[in-house]
Amino acid sequence: MSTALSRTPRFHLGAALAPGTRLVLPRDAGHHASRVLRLRETDAVVLFSGTGGEYQAHIVRITRDEVEVEIGQFSPLERESPLDVTLVQGISSGDRMDLTIQKVVELGVAAIQPVLAERSVVKLKGERGDSRREHWQRVAASACEQCGRNRVPAVAAAVPVAAYQAPQGALKLLLAPGAQSGLRSVQSASGRPVVFAAGPEAGFSPREEALFVSAGFVPVHLGPRILRTETAGPAALAALNALYGDG
Repeated sequence: MSTALSRTPRFHLGAALAPGTRLVLPRDAGHHASRVLRLRETDAVVLFSGTGGEYQAHIVRITRDEVEVEIGQFSPLERESPLDVTLVQGISSGDRMDLTIQKVVELGVAAIQPVLAERSVVKLKGERGDSRREHWQRVAASACEQCGRNRVPAVAAAVPVAAYQAPQGALKLLLAPGAQSGLRSVQSASGRPVVFAAGPEAGFSPREEALFVSAGFVPVHLGPRILRTETAGPAALAALNALYGDG
């Protein structure tokens, strides 16, 4: 079920929601509602848990430190792409990874699998890896607030390229500038999971590309130009949606 998106402010709450109950927005959400959006008591908002559907709500109390809302009717609205697409993304540095996640979520990606590539500038280990995954998950949730999705795509823990295993039966695509074929040449993506892999700033190494090919990934290009890492994933997803999805 889908519908046009209203301009009512939306907030993702990773908690169970129920009509007729009241709750205080998390600190960051409350600050955004009161200080950035300058909402006032009785103003309407939309809340969603990230697992499907959304709730109408309104603000009942605003103090210096808290914004309290009352939850109203539940609407089983979905704004998901008909394609089940997973992005396997070589970890890039700084804002590039955030931008990639933000844009592919807006474009309808179903899941994101960061991979530790040989040419990745960022090296994640232990607690730092956990912290980055949690950060990227928040980026995905924020993108859903903006674009109207009610299901937040999961961002998996980063794994080495060699450790990643795509789901059985998936259409597997490797974004490679030197590939002989484009997206139009591959079999239809409709009705089956799609996995596509995009490298970090300097791309996947030849060894990693060989690993993907041996695992059944088909190399494809996105045209004669070489795209930045933060452009490649969103561009591929937009093209897939235009060809086979909701574009």
